[in-house]
Amino acid sequence: MNTLTVNLHLLMVSFYRPSSKRFKIIMEAGAFPSDQYAIESQVRFHGFDPKEVIIEVAPRAGEYTLHNEDIIEAIRSDGAEIALVLFGGVNYFTGQYYNIEAITKAGHDVGAIVGFDLAHAAGNVPLRLHDWDVDFACWCSYKYQNSGPGGISAIFVHEKHFGDSQMNRFAGWWGYRESERFKMEKGFMPEQSADGWQVSCTQVIPMALHHASLQIFEKAGYIEPLRSKSINLTNYLYFIINEVNSLLNKAQYKIITPEKSEDRGAQLSIIAQEKGAEIFKKLVAANVLGDWREPNVIRLSPVPLYNSFEDVFRTGELLLKISKEIIHD
Repeated sequence: MNTLTVNLHLLMVSFYRPSSKRFKIIMEAGAFPSDQYAIESQVRFHGFDPKEVIIEVAPRAGEYTLHNEDIIEAIRSDGAEIALVLFGGVNYFTGQYYNIEAITKAGHDVGAIVGFDLAHAAGNVPLRLHDWDVDFACWCSYKYQNSGPGGISAIFVHEKHFGDSQMNRFAGWWGYRESERFKMEKGFMPEQSADGWQVSCTQVIPMALHHASLQIFEKAGYIEPLRSKSINLTNYLYFIINEVNSLLNKAQYKIITPEKSEDRGAQLSIIAQEKGAEIFKKLVAANVLGDWREPNVIRLSPVPLYNSFEDVFRTGELLLKISKEIIHD
């Protein structure tokens, strides 16, 4: 339903319920900008100052990723005032895969609601949201689910919330109880599932594109075999980047994504010490389609559905060749 940020807003209507004593939101520093904007605006909507309400957990000095124990400690530290823990599943910039289960438990231990933006996690890493007791989540389908730019978004709401008749939500006809929807009666009665958060009729064309993508996932055996290949591909890319540095006789490329495979998805974020933007443009011109993030980060994502080990090797070859041409010793 809808698109990602729209769904995040709709879910926060239900799950961010600040009081005079419990009103803070804890999130990771450096979250995707749209999440920051959505959360800031929700806080202002409730009459609070984002500077006083939003707690951002940042990496330690000189580091790029978070320690799980630092996240847990930050939740515990302000626990009595935290209304909502809202993290990404995989950080878009660093590629770090957060421990969703541990974060959820820590949030619940202090009495907070816990939700996740899984834009870079859905279709990328295994997710067991119900088993991990996550309260809610939302994600898009146009990254690792390959359903096209602006593709349909989706939500998860834990079933323990379906019977909460006091929960706020922005209602619409499409979220009304399906068995009685066409009675056209007053008084909103939500469908007893995540469907009850739908507002309007779902867009047919994006749904058709997403259906085509999901059929490919089905043929591939869904996430488990893809995750296995993803780990091997990304480990190989990690090795290749270090080989490029070795052959250049300098540490031109610094990988800031966690080294342990269980702490990352199908992504390596790489700091280019010299002429990164120029190198990236030449990679794109050679049909290596990564992503550039200011000021000096190249993101490369070997996606298991359609990338091969040969693709990774050739990327390394090109990176070495381009680096030698551009960087002068």
